[in-house]
Amino acid sequence: MTPPTVSVVIPAYNEGARLPAFVERLTRASLAHRDTVLEFIVSDDGSAPDHAEPQRRSVARAQARLAEAGAPHRFRYVAAERNGGKGSAIRRGWREADPQADWLAFLDADGSISAEEFLRLAAMTTTEEVDVLAGSRVLMAGRRVERRLFRHLQGRVFATLTDLHFHLGYYDTQCGAKLFRASLLRPLLDRLQEERWLLDVELLVLLREQGARALEVPIDWADAGDSKVRFGLDAAKMFWGLRKMHRRLYRPQ
Repeated sequence: MTPPTVSVVIPAYNEGARLPAFVERLTRASLAHRDTVLEFIVSDDGSAPDHAEPQRRSVARAQARLAEAGAPHRFRYVAAERNGGKGSAIRRGWREADPQADWLAFLDADGSISAEEFLRLAAMTTTEEVDVLAGSRVLMAGRRVERRLFRHLQGRVFATLTDLHFHLGYYDTQCGAKLFRASLLRPLLDRLQEERWLLDVELLVLLREQGARALEVPIDWADAGDSKVRFGLDAAKMFWGLRKMHRRLYRPQ
């Protein structure tokens, strides 16, 4: 059976210090990966030149290494002229993805989710019984989650507010690793409007409406620090954004 192709967008904004090392780890892990064909798209969200250049060089080195090894995987780089937000960068990357990809995914650039852990998720796309694979930072037997207490508590408050608005039933809607069956996601791309952190919730709501079968997968996760989300102004914006999104998605037609 031909392995599925997974196009993975890595949104990057001023990640010149962290992204090159993460790209190297993804490249090394991919060379031993046979379950899926991986297309990594680094979507530069208007990074400053001193960050954009090392990001671009790391992708070029990764692609050269994969090509030299004869691997089926590939790395690509796309860039926006100005910063638009994580959601905007992910949507841009998906529009540039292989049109034949079976799955569309995104992965945070900070390395909190290891290359090996993400590839474990990607390998699950070979099943026909699921349409959404969502990483979840839930501490349970066999899993390791290293997260500052304050971040954990903020995350639980946000998850509770999200469930009150949308009744999604997820433990963790904001984990930075999600994979979606492309045949269900592509028709929704023009409906997506969230440009920043709430794209995760918007996607999960719209895909539920399509009858998508979802699986939340506990993962290993280690806080990389220097989060782009600044509590509480950004948190307040996210909470207010949930209310606005609810009105937009459920307003009378």
